[in-house]
Amino acid sequence: MSEGGTDMRKLLVVEDDPGLQAQLKWAYDGYEVLIAGDHDSAIDLLRAEEPAVVTLDLGLPPDPDGTREGFRILKAILEHKPDTKVIVVSGHGERTSALAAIANGAWDFYQKPIDIEELGLIVRRAFHVRELEVENARLADQGSGDNRVLGGMITGAPEMLKVARTIERVANLDVSVMLLGASGTGKELLARGLHEASGRRDGAFVAINCAAIPENLLESELFGHEKGAFTGAVKTTEGKIELAHGGTLFLDEVGDIPLPLQVKLLRFLQERTIERIGGRKAIAVDTRIVCATHRDLDAMIAEQSFRDDLYYRLAEMVVKIPALAERPGDAVLLARHFLHQYAPEMNPAMRGFAPDALQAIDEGRWPGNVRELENRIKRAVIMADGKLVMKADLDLAGGQDGEGEDYLNLRAAREAADRVAIRRAMTQSEGNISLAAKLLGISRPTLYDLLKQYRMQAA
Repeated sequence: MSEGGTDMRKLLVVEDDPGLQAQLKWAYDGYEVLIAGDHDSAIDLLRAEEPAVVTLDLGLPPDPDGTREGFRILKAILEHKPDTKVIVVSGHGERTSALAAIANGAWDFYQKPIDIEELGLIVRRAFHVRELEVENARLADQGSGDNRVLGGMITGAPEMLKVARTIERVANLDVSVMLLGASGTGKELLARGLHEASGRRDGAFVAINCAAIPENLLESELFGHEKGAFTGAVKTTEGKIELAHGGTLFLDEVGDIPLPLQVKLLRFLQERTIERIGGRKAIAVDTRIVCATHRDLDAMIAEQSFRDDLYYRLAEMVVKIPALAERPGDAVLLARHFLHQYAPEMNPAMRGFAPDALQAIDEGRWPGNVRELENRIKRAVIMADGKLVMKADLDLAGGQDGEGEDYLNLRAAREAADRVAIRRAMTQSEGNISLAAKLLGISRPTLYDLLKQYRMQAA
């Protein structure tokens, strides 16, 4: 299948009205417009020209007053070329048929009477999205992906991009890094990204969850043990610190390390040597420590359940990771990624999200952050009956919206709200300024002015 530059500008118009055919062909002078008036000619042109976008009138002969023929053509188009963006055009009052077409794989719909300018906006957006898909596929073939940053994290939010840039700057500095953030925000992914961006990338990256291992076993896991050190120690075993020699050790939930073991970890950080359990020999180890926790270590230090001297050794650089709800637009980006990840194996007929599902994802609070979102999308892919994930498939509780941040200054509150709304509109419109302005209920010049005022990028 060819996806060359000229193919991306081919538009197939399936319409039986000669007057409307001529009007649409004239209106779309920026594209190579192909005209078909029935099923056979439409499929012939699809196979010969492989247009990226199709506008399809659902009411076609021999059933001009119904939708049977339109649905037959829609099915044939998607079977031959599933990535085609099909915009169905339905008569006045036929919204139910249009929504049914969306559920069967159509990309968007428009109701007659036709407004050439408005339909043209939908067509331009369809070409834009298809071009983005082709570019994303090209980047994926190169081992990369759109909206991916350090460690493969998917984000378009300035808050998370700032985190990634900070980690990149300290990656080659031999300092201990502490990642602070709620569960499910991607701390291990960022830790792995830090390792891969550092001079230790050829060494091992070893991760251990300190909260998941019983206290009486954690010391052995970290420092290893000699043969015969305790009952069941049938051989000498290296600990995670040793295994990460020359590389990076990621201590997740470091706040769960018991006080006695904190002393031994502090000694390693000071002397860079360890002693296995049951051993008497000091072993030099060159391991970089990256740690993470969702707990309030300042409060733990005040309660004397976490050593302040260990904290200062571990937290030479502290990076705070925002929650998913604090990264406007990222939930939609991640949801699309997870759908494309799970659908081929779990539900190959799945094509994407219905508009109400995207809105629910975008407005969700996501207390479990990225991990919760991933689980929701995986479940929805499995359980959804149609070709699109609907809001009901997500099984989200209502009333998730909060009052937001409490600003005293009205200008600051307005700017913060504007920024969030603009980011979400730009994400949902795939960077299309006209559509983003329409979603926001403002004109294009006003949106451009706001982007300039708040120093936000247009795409």
